[in-house]
Amino acid sequence: MDLSLILESILFASQKPLSVRELRELLNEAADKSEDPAAKEFKKIKEEPVIEALTALEKFYDAAPRSFRLVCVAGSWQFVSHAEYAPWLKALLGEKNRPSRLSQPGLETLTIIAYRQPMTRAEIEQIRGVAVDGVVATLLERELIESAGRAEVIGRPMMYKTTSKFLEYFGLRSLEDLPAADELRRIPVERPPSLLTVDPGLATAPPTDLNTTVIAETAVTAEAQTEAAAAPAPEPPQEEKPQ
Repeated sequence: MDLSLILESILFASQKPLSVRELRELLNEAADKSEDPAAKEFKKIKEEPVIEALTALEKFYDAAPRSFRLVCVAGSWQFVSHAEYAPWLKALLGEKNRPSRLSQPGLETLTIIAYRQPMTRAEIEQIRGVAVDGVVATLLERELIESAGRAEVIGRPMMYKTTSKFLEYFGLRSLEDLPAADELRRIPVERPPSLLTVDPGLATAPPTDLNTTVIAETAVTAEAQTEAAAAPAPEPPQEEKPQ
């Protein structure tokens, strides 16, 4: 039995995206419960063959003239329709309320965290040059970022990192799919003295000397990629007050 076709049937029938771990668990469960010798062939299957089969399916549907394709978003696989078929799908299923767009300050702050995580609020403010308390609170409320523990520096401030919902929001398979932004990664950030040692590799620079143009450019690129991949038309932007 072709593993690719088995996975295809599972994903077609599934009501939600499935990770490689979940697919392996289903294959194992089928082997335990079924008397079919074909099902027992995939008991305790390794991760690599499952990933290879999924990748082959992904390439097949990318090349096939179909109205849908197979994608991996935030580590989980699912079939999705191409955006050009949205009008007919909306007529069938109705419109779903998309989350409101992020404001420019929110998008810039999220971009900084995504490329430099984990980061403290003070480090984010060094790059943006403005206070980000309200923006961080909004990103936490929308579950696009979460706590990543406390930094081992004086005061032990909270650090933040992106979540799986961040990957879903931008339609990313993983953080490795983020657009290149080497300049943003190189912007120096000053940290307070460490509780144990001081990292000699950390450079310092005043916020006035930091080039933040790349932040906005990277944020716009990421949002544009999301809009291109989304089937439903986005809701009109709802601006937040800049922080």
